[in-house]
Amino acid sequence: MTKKDGSKGVKVTLVKSVFGQIHRHRATARGLGLTRINQTVVVADTPEIRGMINASRHLFRVEEA
Repeated sequence: MTKKDGSKGVKVTLVKSVFGQIHRHRATARGLGLTRINQTVVVADTPEIRGMINASRHLFRVEEA
């Protein structure tokens, strides 16, 4: 999948609850647009997004879109 600007996307799924996680991990999930377990979003594959995913990687499943 390519975005309008030609960049590729990445599919991110929330696989673990944010309940009981530290505030930064909850904020990262919310910033990616994830609010429920098993919810999937497609976001642009940028260094900023990759950094957000790596900060809380135990909460997400990531696939190329």
